Amino acid sequence: MTNPAELFAVKGRTAVITGGSRGIGLDMATAFAANGARVIVSSRKEQAVDAAVEELSKHGEAYGLAADLGTVEGAKALTEFVSSKTDKVDILVNNAGATWGATLEDFPEDGWDKIMNVNLKGPFFLVQQMLPLLKAAATKEQPAKIINIASVEGMRAGRMETYSYGASKSALIHLTEHLALQLAGRNITVNAIAPGPFATKMMAGTIAMAGEDNIAGMVPLKRLGQSEDLYATALYLGSNASNYVTGQTLALGGGLGTIA
Repeated sequence: MTNPAELFAVKGRTAVITGGSRGIGLDMATAFAANGARVIVSSRKEQAVDAAVEELSKHGEAYGLAADLGTVEGAKALTEFVSSKTDKVDILVNNAGATWGATLEDFPEDGWDKIMNVNLKGPFFLVQQMLPLLKAAATKEQPAKIINIASVEGMRAGRMETYSYGASKSALIHLTEHLALQLAGRNITVNAIAPGPFATKMMAGTIAMAGEDNIAGMVPLKRLGQSEDLYATALYLGSNASNYVTGQTLALGGGLGTIA
């Protein structure tokens, strides 16, 4: 029997995390780095990327690039940067995301297009660009891993008027399944994590308006998600422990989106 500790190990692997300069993206990058992986992070703001790389470098080898991953050009730029640091990518985490809220009557076109570009177009074209690097790492014994960060709002209609966000995350879940089917024969697994309410910068406005207790009250487990809830799941999906799992969306909402 394989040593369980070895099943969950990511030491020596290369992980690329988009939206990796803050919040759950930085938490995941830190978890991979602390467990021996080389990490490469990206986000839009150069100063934030530099600060994240400085922090991540305390654990090991870390690099970062500021790029707009809502564009094909941004995906190409990040792939070129990653290619300058390594000849393969073991783990790709599509975490970069954005949200937009407005009433149905006033929801703007740019609020639709921006969210679709970042949350859906970006992951697709980054996978397309990084496919050679993922294939270079992939074997039957140790598949390359793609992890898409979706949302419980993509699993059921939300109460807030974030129309493009929920639609983009629902489409990302479908894309996860489609990519999993296409890439299974190339020894690349594709799965998604669908977080519920977490105390992140993206949710800060919602928490301020609705109140943390009220939001937690909608969750069957009666609390917000913590960083370890997310990064532990990412470590599982990025390790050999999940080698026989593909095309799945793991709801990480304390029961929200599944039993409530």
